[in-house]
Amino acid sequence: MTATRLALALPDRHPGGDFLVIGARGGDDLSPLDPARTQIQQGHFPDHQALSARGYRVAPQCNGHFDAALVVLPRAKAQGRARIADAASRLQAGATLWIDGQKTDGIDSMLKELRALAPVDEVHSKAHGKIFRVTIPGNDWLPHDWPARTQEVAPGFVTRPGVFSADGIDPGSAMLAAALPDRMPTRVVDLGAGWGWLSAQALARPGIEVIHLVEADHAALESARDNISDPRAQFHWADARDFSLKEPVNGVIMNPPFHDGRAADPRIGADFIAAAARLLTGAGRLWMVANRHLPYEAVLAQHFGQVHEIRGDNRFKVFEATAANRGAARKGRR
Repeated sequence: MTATRLALALPDRHPGGDFLVIGARGGDDLSPLDPARTQIQQGHFPDHQALSARGYRVAPQCNGHFDAALVVLPRAKAQGRARIADAASRLQAGATLWIDGQKTDGIDSMLKELRALAPVDEVHSKAHGKIFRVTIPGNDWLPHDWPARTQEVAPGFVTRPGVFSADGIDPGSAMLAAALPDRMPTRVVDLGAGWGWLSAQALARPGIEVIHLVEADHAALESARDNISDPRAQFHWADARDFSLKEPVNGVIMNPPFHDGRAADPRIGADFIAAAARLLTGAGRLWMVANRHLPYEAVLAQHFGQVHEIRGDNRFKVFEATAANRGAARKGRR
């Protein structure tokens, strides 16, 4: 979302009443809105923290009804539909729902879909995207498959719209799980745990006394809670890059992301590696999977004394790293 598009939609600034925003990113310019009358629903932890620091009221799930709303369209179509259905359920007939998005996120196809379902006007194009207004026609105007629902993607495992690998087990995680040792360390952290499949595979091996699932996506973490009932599992809604514990652990597993939105950013994985080194004892071990083309070997060598590729193919590579250099990890995050 850009400030130019929101300013086109709201030229007189805050439209009055209580305003709901679903999906705004941490750096989005929301200056036309009054923070005192605006609530933001954002389940991505870094964005949640950034918006909170700017003085907005932010929650992973907002409650109640509102006078108007804005939905920022995400990449995943099912998640975009779910956001629209969520916002519409908080509005009365005749209320205004704004939809904003980039062309690359499917704003044109969403505009076409909604034109067939409700009155649409005030279509503004700017900065490779659009913002448009939907007037809520009443109740039950959206298709019944739009609201967010869990779906079973493997026996005993459910996901929610928009989470990573929402349609099935990620092949990189499957390769990492197959490479884990027969006996796991006693204290383990799963950085970027997603909907919990990898942690569940680790828990199926002997050895673990506690495993910390760390995930920035609130919907993914809620899915993990649904999927893992083992009392040894502890769940943390947090940014894995800054996560800390009072005592170090002796095992870390991770399949780190390498995209920020649509943009590839290997620095995210590098920050995960630094975080793993900070969390581990000197004798602890890291097991990590990454796409073959990502240049993580030098970063691993910076933070660990011993690094070995233990499994791989033309798509993925699995590393085992030991002898964490915690001093280098701390220096890397300054």
